[in-house]
Amino acid sequence: MFSKILIANRGEIACRVIKTARRMGIATVAVYSDADADALHVKMADEAVHIGPPPAAESYLLADKIVEAIKATGAEAVHPGYGFLSENGAFAERLAAEGVAFIGPNVRAIQAMGDKIESKKLAAEAKVNTVPGFLGVIQDTDEAVKIAEEIGYPVMLKASAGGGGKGMRVAWDRKEVREGFEAAVAEAISSFGDDRVFIEKFVTEPRHIEIQVLADKFGNTIYLGERECSIQRRHQKVIEEAPSPFLDEETRKAMGEQAVALAKAVDYQSAGTVEFIVDGERNFYFLEMNTRLQVEHPVTELITGIDLVEQMIRVAYGEKLSLTQSDIKLDGWAVESRVYAEDPFRNFLPSIGRLERYRPPAEMSADGRTVRNDTGVYEGAEISMFYDPMIAKLCTHAATREAAIAAMGDALDEFYIRGIQHNIPFVSAVMSHPRFREGRLTTAFIDEEYPDGFQGAELGSETRRELAAIAGVACLMEKNRARQISGQIDKRYQTARGADWVVTLDGENYPVELAMVDGKYHVLFEGGDLLVVETDWTPASAVMDVRVADRRLRVQIDRQREGFLLTHGGATLSAVMRTPRAAELYALMPEKVVPDMSKYLLCPMPGLVISIPVEVGQEIKAGETLAIVEAMKMQNILRAERDGVIASIEAAEGDSLAVDEIIIAFE
Repeated sequence: MFSKILIANRGEIACRVIKTARRMGIATVAVYSDADADALHVKMADEAVHIGPPPAAESYLLADKIVEAIKATGAEAVHPGYGFLSENGAFAERLAAEGVAFIGPNVRAIQAMGDKIESKKLAAEAKVNTVPGFLGVIQDTDEAVKIAEEIGYPVMLKASAGGGGKGMRVAWDRKEVREGFEAAVAEAISSFGDDRVFIEKFVTEPRHIEIQVLADKFGNTIYLGERECSIQRRHQKVIEEAPSPFLDEETRKAMGEQAVALAKAVDYQSAGTVEFIVDGERNFYFLEMNTRLQVEHPVTELITGIDLVEQMIRVAYGEKLSLTQSDIKLDGWAVESRVYAEDPFRNFLPSIGRLERYRPPAEMSADGRTVRNDTGVYEGAEISMFYDPMIAKLCTHAATREAAIAAMGDALDEFYIRGIQHNIPFVSAVMSHPRFREGRLTTAFIDEEYPDGFQGAELGSETRRELAAIAGVACLMEKNRARQISGQIDKRYQTARGADWVVTLDGENYPVELAMVDGKYHVLFEGGDLLVVETDWTPASAVMDVRVADRRLRVQIDRQREGFLLTHGGATLSAVMRTPRAAELYALMPEKVVPDMSKYLLCPMPGLVISIPVEVGQEIKAGETLAIVEAMKMQNILRAERDGVIASIEAAEGDSLAVDEIIIAFE
């Protein structure tokens, strides 16, 4: 077995590979840019080598730098993770020339499957179902429009060398083809250095379901079931699960066998993923093959018990697979939520900055539940503008889909992050969404269920009442703690029963009476409804683990100027406890007026201004492009919300802007 391997990647996937290598007794080498000098993967590895400045094109994407690090440390093999050089055939070829093992497939497979156009041709030859489309190279926008109209709308424009949602657009008409083609080409060049884009029919009611394959160098190839990856935003997966709630055994077998046939057609070796689009009738069509480890691989590991990274290492070393297809059994259900540094309340725009608080749920496996958190950050770490905004991959496993989803909901409620914006409220809301729980998924789920963007989760009246009770208990505990520390005496808190109170939860008043009975808090609501609250929470804790009426809840609690902010189930509510008279007087207070910023185009995220295609004095119409801002490798088009006239332009191409910095002022 290898004695030392180098991980040519960063973040959570580098940490993930290091964990398996450490368990196998293999020493590890990390590489890092200036921005990652204090990163977790650098701290975890046995050795670390600096490879350049923050931009990936000047560090992680430079094969020469990686080879220098290999020679300096004596690493015998390289695991590329995903992204960066993981599907770069020239890099794998270079390693072979240097006598270094590539922990991945052979060069032929990488090159054949890495080109989306050529891979579809190979898939068709291997008798794998393919989506109708134009597989040639498109020369310009006019040709793109012509091809799209021949295929029939809607169509999908995709970068040939793409992945991760980069260089991908759906177009429903001629105008969207023109805009989408130009944007896809720009992103393809920026992300992959390859401007080729192809067009195919966009399948309606589509599900994104992929098959995990595993192959050795002796012709043995198996499939490890499927993953449902239909919950996507801008073609970027957000929530994945295994198995799929949609497939039957017959379809699963057919998809698996076609995936194996394609792998064999290119003499595939290592772990890989064959992605399919599946329609409402369970017809499936080949999308692409990813010749690397997938981001969502943990859910497959959880239902099969197979460590895919270990298998990749063993195959690269020359070992035969110890598994056959008959050995593969799918046990239970697993769900993965991708935790991103992005603001779901502002159209999921990227968020950068310092993780002032980072307290993930504890990893565990007990009582039929497993919680796993693959992460590459720690409290105090910086989320950089140079790389993907992923913070962690939170996974849960249980015997059934319902139990796995419930475990995920609890784990998300415990996941405490402060200092940056993050998407936990959104994924929490999805977990409790009736359509998600029923398994009625398509890749349009987010667009259909949140057409006006995400405004926060809607909590039922019962849950709100429970949170009001919890808020009352938290306020009482805080006041008791303050009294004990300061020595102040307030007779209301010296007796078992408290005085009358009004808990105001996001503007809704709940008159209550609080009492302590046998170590439990009794919350009596107006009208006689009694809730019993049990908790060992202390005001120093960020998360309250509480039992209310025999239901266990986890609630994040943050202090504010008056009262608390409670976060649960994707919703954050302001809670204040006052005397009835104080609540009556507070209701008479005037509301604070929010400044009118409608005459300005504000930068919605930290980013780089790519272009501002308007001029001072120009009349603009609603929907026109005002500016293009790039953040975390994605180009964001900022459009006019209504007709107007440009009064001034406050930014210029090439400027780096902060959130809410003014770009344009209108008359």
